[in-house]
Amino acid sequence: MKQGEFLNVVMPFKDKLYRLAKRLLISKEEAEDATQEILLKLWAKKANMSNYNNVEAFAMTMTKNFCLDRLKSKQAGNLKLVHSNYKDENTSLQSQLEAIDSVDWVQKIMEDLPAQQKLVLQLRDVEQYELNEVGELLDMKPTAVRVALSRARKEVREKLKEKHNYGIG
Repeated sequence: MKQGEFLNVVMPFKDKLYRLAKRLLISKEEAEDATQEILLKLWAKKANMSNYNNVEAFAMTMTKNFCLDRLKSKQAGNLKLVHSNYKDENTSLQSQLEAIDSVDWVQKIMEDLPAQQKLVLQLRDVEQYELNEVGELLDMKPTAVRVALSRARKEVREKLKEKHNYGIG
């Protein structure tokens, strides 16, 4: 496989790899490093890439495993917690602040979820994978994916209600 072919295969899902790495590692810098490492590993395996049924699923699995290994390593103590601010130039400052606050709250709530629920929610609701694809990526049965997703969504919903209804009622 030549460089052009490799780029055509890998580039469409490069951002998904980054978002998954960022969800797991939190730090923007660590996520960028992890994404780069995965792309290098994929490049090293380019000769065998045609043997994989779904290169994207393979890359997502590699990213998940790499990030989990990174979190378990001694270097995990050095990970910085950095939160990104999302800006939309077309909205008022108040709307921007509310949107940032909501995104930050959802991110904080997701960070407190059990690892499996966090991954299922990220892959299904953020990355828009189908339930069967999430099951394949995480080596879970479809029923287990639906249960984990339901529990994760319920937890996020309850925590958001708690936050928004604080002091009311």
